[in-house]
Amino acid sequence: MIRIDTPLFFFYHASFLLTPIIEETMAAQAHSINKKNIFALTLVHFMGDFYNSFTMPLLPAFMDKLSLTLTQVGILTGTMRFLAFIVQPSVGYFADRYETRSFALGGLLLTALFIPLAGIAPSFFVLILFLAAGSVGSSMFHPSVTGMVPVYGGRHAGLSMSIFNTGGTLAFGVGPLFITWFVARFGLSAMPATMLIGWGALIFLFRVLPVPETEGLNYTGFIGSLKQTLGQVWQSILLIWLVMVLRAVVGQSFLTFTPVFLAEKGYSLISVGSAIAIFVVAGTVSGLVAGFLSDRTGYKPIFYISHGLMTPALIILLYLPGNWVFLGAFAAGFFVLASLPVGVVLAQKLAPLGKSMVASLMMGFAYGLGGVFSPLIGKLADIFSIEIVLLYVSFIPLLSLVMIFFFPDVSPQKKLPISKQRSLS
Repeated sequence: MIRIDTPLFFFYHASFLLTPIIEETMAAQAHSINKKNIFALTLVHFMGDFYNSFTMPLLPAFMDKLSLTLTQVGILTGTMRFLAFIVQPSVGYFADRYETRSFALGGLLLTALFIPLAGIAPSFFVLILFLAAGSVGSSMFHPSVTGMVPVYGGRHAGLSMSIFNTGGTLAFGVGPLFITWFVARFGLSAMPATMLIGWGALIFLFRVLPVPETEGLNYTGFIGSLKQTLGQVWQSILLIWLVMVLRAVVGQSFLTFTPVFLAEKGYSLISVGSAIAIFVVAGTVSGLVAGFLSDRTGYKPIFYISHGLMTPALIILLYLPGNWVFLGAFAAGFFVLASLPVGVVLAQKLAPLGKSMVASLMMGFAYGLGGVFSPLIGKLADIFSIEIVLLYVSFIPLLSLVMIFFFPDVSPQKKLPISKQRSLS
């Protein structure tokens, strides 16, 4: 009998929600989804984010080994987020023009090579170089493979994007558990051995990963491509991007500062880690649910529900007592992360000529900009307390409801007329 006051309770019941959606939907819609290619793209996403998730839980170990200051830790995390902010849109621009797997395979190679090397970095300067190179690799593969998902998702792009997004979300749940166990047992100096996992995946992906299909924009410059890609829909794309930025600000604020908040309330490190893991896994479940439903109800209802319920879910996380905090973590993660794949697919429906570029705007660019606010949130927490600041942050999703009202009504089963994409050509 699984007790309700344990983290296992929430994982156990989440599996009942997750399994029918995957099994029944994939069985009923296999004819329209290229499962082999979606699996390959999801594997790239999982392996890249698996390595990318190593850094944050190892920061205390890096601090002990290299005698890092908190300022240097801030520079490390800020550099990684800045690279996600800068690199992804430029890679998305080129990925829409050249039929090459170099961005996906090369990006994964950089991530699987340099992040494990961080374990043997002899100085702060070398450490930041290794982590920066790994972050560039992460930013390289994301827009390329994300832009390919709708091509092989057929009429069920929302479900396919949710499955793809699940790969990354699960990686951020599994990766920290794996690397903290590995380092605790073998030490930081053994981290390069973890490269073997990524190299094995790369050998497999070299054989099965499809070549991306470009949209015929090879001969247009950057400005010309923006005109051709966005056309009359640039205002809608901007609204969606702003909503995704607000979601990123909220999500990263809670993921960054909730561990400190719970520790201050007396929770053990194991309980804090369990709460964060539940938060991430709940986002995996909600991403699949949102993608499954968006293929039937449309995109706007998913945004209304997830962003409307995000505020009460976050407040519940802050104030539920005792082991009920795990329930709050599940509810918060469920609604905070639900709209990510749906936002990407909606933007790709509006701008089908630039799937990789708009994916990079909705994911990497929005994520990076959301991370820029973390130092400000931290400064405010130093002044007013973490609880008060997170309480105010939890109301930000309500602001996004106004922008969601102006989202276009796009049917999941229909493409936007191409003429609307070339209004400025």
